[in-house]
Amino acid sequence: MVKGLYTAYTGLLNQQNRLDVLTNNLANSATNAYKKEGATTTTFGNTLAIKIKDTSAYGLPKILGEITPGVEIGETYRDYGQGPFRVTDNCYDVALDGDGFFAISFTNKAGETSVKYTRDGAFTVNVNGYLVTKDGDYVMNQAGAAASNPGQASFIRLDPNEEVTIDELGNIYQNDQVVAQLGIVDFADYNYLEKYGENLFQMVDGGQLQASGAIVKQGVLEMSNVNVVSEMVEMITVSRAFEANQKIVQTIDTTLDKAVNNLGRL
Repeated sequence: MVKGLYTAYTGLLNQQNRLDVLTNNLANSATNAYKKEGATTTTFGNTLAIKIKDTSAYGLPKILGEITPGVEIGETYRDYGQGPFRVTDNCYDVALDGDGFFAISFTNKAGETSVKYTRDGAFTVNVNGYLVTKDGDYVMNQAGAAASNPGQASFIRLDPNEEVTIDELGNIYQNDQVVAQLGIVDFADYNYLEKYGENLFQMVDGGQLQASGAIVKQGVLEMSNVNVVSEMVEMITVSRAFEANQKIVQTIDTTLDKAVNNLGRL
């Protein structure tokens, strides 16, 4: 194995992975409450290089030292930092100022219902008067969110003909009376959250819910926390690193070609 080729190859894979993450961030720069991702890299563990079949050493393996065969793709992490707010003046649009997530009763294509979480508060009311997301999933009330119960008892039903007011605690008022409270929760450790679809999250085994101290803002939406300029600059850096690895492969390929086709004739 030509170590230089392998090292350049692993570098190409790593830069391609970083580029995929960056392009996904840019594609979602206009997605409500999208949280940008980042990619990490690690080195392969050092490998002990041994020279074998060396007759000068009586056929015994000879230690050459340790080598590191390139770079390895690490973990993809997510930045949960809050994005900027955009005023919409839509009474059903809400945003969270602080840590926390809206609880959603999500039904997949197989008809299975589970609790998912989102920061996207672009809600509306369906024909039956239930508060839903733009994809038609039901927004849960506080009791249902705390109990992780995605059933119908956790849905929020409103009178679409009456004015809606939402206070900082998520209490929903109609006719000066509290009719429901938005289901808002937080997590003790965000490492137990995983991405589900474009803008939803789900809690994995070991995750723990806790109360959220976020302030609810009505008539406002949280935007993506992706900085387009910084992502473009990073993309240029990644592209140049990719090209550098390509040149290494081309250089080694040219050297091997001369060694085989020219020197081999002597």
